[in-house]
Amino acid sequence: MDDGYIKYSCHRRAGTVAATPELLVLNSARSRLFDLGLVGIDASGIGYGNVSLRTNSQQFVVTASATGATRELTMSQYCLVESYSLEQNEVWSMGSLDASSESMTHGAVYASNDAIQCVMHIHSRLLFDRLLQSGAASTQSSIPYGTPAMARAVADFAKRLTSLPGLLVMAGHDEGVIACGDSVNSVLTLIECTYWKEQQS
Repeated sequence: MDDGYIKYSCHRRAGTVAATPELLVLNSARSRLFDLGLVGIDASGIGYGNVSLRTNSQQFVVTASATGATRELTMSQYCLVESYSLEQNEVWSMGSLDASSESMTHGAVYASNDAIQCVMHIHSRLLFDRLLQSGAASTQSSIPYGTPAMARAVADFAKRLTSLPGLLVMAGHDEGVIACGDSVNSVLTLIECTYWKEQQS
């Protein structure tokens, strides 16, 4: 698993994301994902999983890169993605740390569907394998994480969603699953319900 490594060109200006009630809800949800092992750090010390929240039509706040080892983040461990370019593979952000390696994918999801307000990217061997076996929606296995191609594939899925929330297996990103919806709680509920259903089956 090579999650956690940034593949885009980052342009970051210094600053700290301001705490808002919505971001505190997102941070609490991330801690719950951490407790389930869906966000965290692997045996090699590489972080996995990230969450984000739309702040306006063009921008979003996302967890910073290399924050997987921490259960409860501070606002200094979030970044505001101000703009990005899939064509140039570049991200412009504000924060104390660089934005998540999956920032372009999050941004492409928001750009593709105005109703989506939250995106969560998790890792689970169980969910990844079971969902693929059941024929759940997935990207092509040839598309690696953190690339413009992955961003476009996930955006295409989000654009075609007829109801929210939705869940997609990132087949070319081992153990990677992404969920999106119109609120933090709806996305978290979908992930938790799917997780516990597969745990009990």
